[in-house]
Amino acid sequence: MQALIGGPVYLVDDDEAIVDSITFLMDGFGYKIKSFNSGNDFLAGIDLSQPGCVILDARMPGLSGPQVQQLLSEANSPLSVIFLTGHGDVPMAVDAFKNGAFDFFQKPVQGQVLSQSISKGLQNSVNKYNRFTEQQLITRLSERELQIFKLIVAGNTNKQMSSSLCVAIRTIEVHRSKLMDKLGAANVAELLKLAPLIELED
Repeated sequence: MQALIGGPVYLVDDDEAIVDSITFLMDGFGYKIKSFNSGNDFLAGIDLSQPGCVILDARMPGLSGPQVQQLLSEANSPLSVIFLTGHGDVPMAVDAFKNGAFDFFQKPVQGQVLSQSISKGLQNSVNKYNRFTEQQLITRLSERELQIFKLIVAGNTNKQMSSSLCVAIRTIEVHRSKLMDKLGAANVAELLKLAPLIELED
């Protein structure tokens, strides 16, 4: 069975036997695991701004799994976090999920189960990355462009926007063209797909 979606998959565990086992197991499902034996090495060795999935042990020398998760959260990383630990309990799992973990397993875990979680985690990570990227686009708009964006989403024509904002229709057309370029929208339909970002901006 092959991986359903591509993307980097990381494993952070200080137990070499576990690393070898998970790496071999996931290779059979189409996932090429990049492993690290400490949280510090992991955080220093990857681009935290890119989507992907990380399988974290909870208890390790140096930074613990929850501490690594916290640092990923502080960095606004889109990485999906899957805990795989031999020392898990209910309170630990609850805390992990409260802090945004995607999944939580105790060792040992079935290959099929972990593979499915990785696949869903990668998709979740890509979605988070895309949402964050789109939100960043909104910050590039000028105040006037944001005004016009909101009016377009509300269904206003250029003429109605011209009247509402007391500016020439040509001015509306220029701002409209600029905001569509900044948002990478080729038409109004694509622009409307970004409408939820206005609420986030507000």
